[in-house]
Amino acid sequence: MASKVSITKRATRIRKQIKKVANGRPRLSVHRSSKHIYAQIIDDSKGHTLAAASSLDTDLKASLKTGADTAAAAAVGKLVAERAVKAGVTDVVFDRGAYIYHGRVKALAEAAREGGLSF
Repeated sequence: MASKVSITKRATRIRKQIKKVANGRPRLSVHRSSKHIYAQIIDDSKGHTLAAASSLDTDLKASLKTGADTAAAAAVGKLVAERAVKAGVTDVVFDRGAYIYHGRVKALAEAAREGGLSF
């Protein structure tokens, strides 16, 4: 199991790489826990969240078996993409944080792409 320090270092390293290629685009930030998954689109220049979705949203919670599987992640990805397009955001940079691009994180990203976001 990775230590808290190594996880923080990895997240910082990824965030630094993202800032280099962002070119003013907002970022799609992903957080996953053992029970739920969360996604938000953040404008770092203003420090505002433009759109957010999670497996705890009332729209999704009733239709999901659990908040901790790839189906839930895909549903959250589609929902955050819908909300972002509604807010006028179509081009983002993907911030996976310290998580490996696999499983739930990958399912969320692919669903967001299908929902109209490009990164």
